[in-house]
Amino acid sequence: MIELDGKRIVVTFLMHLGDVVLTTPFIHALRKLAPHSHITYVIDKKLADVYRHNPYIDALVEVDKKGVHNSIGGLNQIAKEIRSQGSVDVVINLHPNERTSYLAWKLKAKVTTGMSHFLFRPFMTKVTRLNRKTVHAAQMYMNVLEQLGYVIEHEGLEIFTSPEWDEKVQAFYASHGVMETDCLIGFNIGSAVPEKRWPKERFAHIADTLAKEGYKIVFFGGPMDEEMVQDVLDTMTEPAIKGTGQFSIGELASAMKRCDCLVTNDSGPMHVGVSQGVPIVALYGPSNPALYGPFTEKAVVLESMEHYDVNKNMKQVLKEGNYKGLSVISEESVLAGIRTMLERKGMK
Repeated sequence: MIELDGKRIVVTFLMHLGDVVLTTPFIHALRKLAPHSHITYVIDKKLADVYRHNPYIDALVEVDKKGVHNSIGGLNQIAKEIRSQGSVDVVINLHPNERTSYLAWKLKAKVTTGMSHFLFRPFMTKVTRLNRKTVHAAQMYMNVLEQLGYVIEHEGLEIFTSPEWDEKVQAFYASHGVMETDCLIGFNIGSAVPEKRWPKERFAHIADTLAKEGYKIVFFGGPMDEEMVQDVLDTMTEPAIKGTGQFSIGELASAMKRCDCLVTNDSGPMHVGVSQGVPIVALYGPSNPALYGPFTEKAVVLESMEHYDVNKNMKQVLKEGNYKGLSVISEESVLAGIRTMLERKGMK
């Protein structure tokens, strides 16, 4: 068994927003196993808010992977900066692509474990295999520790917000007339993959229905979603709050935390909502929610597929041309899901 406690540990992971949030249970589990270790997390600079206030790490190293660090020299610089703080005892690499595998190797740790690109596997102390077919992605990352012989405990997805983020969000909602007693329904209608988007006119209809019943409505999303959200707002007959493009990732977590329910496509912000304990209504397809869905029991998942072939990834499913799209999910089922989550929370 690789000893983890009392060590200088570096965790390398440079993936996307949702993937990074899904590693938070791993980090909490690692801290429980290594309470006396110094833990550094290496992250994509633009996603640093996910771990900026996480109490289970000691240092956060930000990589500008699309900018100054987008080269072997840039990765060498990151490795040099980390080693300058002291020799690394253990590196745990959580993604087997070339970039993170190279960085993990350059850290020159006494022990290098986790996942790895095949080119760097000969330099690994112990390679842990990815299980992409039978366990949720969050469990897949924690399984690295299980493959090292440890029994793990976790607390689900976690993003820790700051007073500054919370205060900005409170001022934002107050400026839009949201009262403490209001029931707030959040909508996240974007997704990096067009096939993962429910028709925007249906979001408008659902939001209008809820607004007429007295619920306050807020739309989230990044700058790339602003035009799409504006189209929805222009279609609606009832007022709604446009939070799209208004928040950093940390502030988005604070903003979602205020919601009584979040209606969302499969996307990174969905996992941000889960991290704040928000009841979720998630619209899924063609990704398998058993593997990539909301990592919480406080969710209703509406699916656009009846069967998933675990031997095929999303790109393969789409290439086959048989996927019918999220439009097979009805407005009635989404409304029913929202009402279910509100009732569970004691609201109607």
